[in-house]
Amino acid sequence: MKPPIGSYVVDTRAGRIGVVMGHEGPYVQLRPYGGGKEWDAEPGVVRNATPAERLRAATAYANARSRGEIP
Repeated sequence: MKPPIGSYVVDTRAGRIGVVMGHEGPYVQLRPYGGGKEWDAEPGVVRNATPAERLRAATAYANARSRGEIP
């Protein structure tokens, strides 16, 4: 699977939701919801995030910001 840039996917190996930032060699480059350090995932271990998973990531990000954990 080569997901389009800007789509939300789940890295099933890392158990994280990320936004597709690009494709470099055989890897999909992902960035956490709300920003942060990118990581590479193999295309075979990513799948599209469900609406519930996207909402969960957005809620976790908003909560972390409200606690001052994210500037």
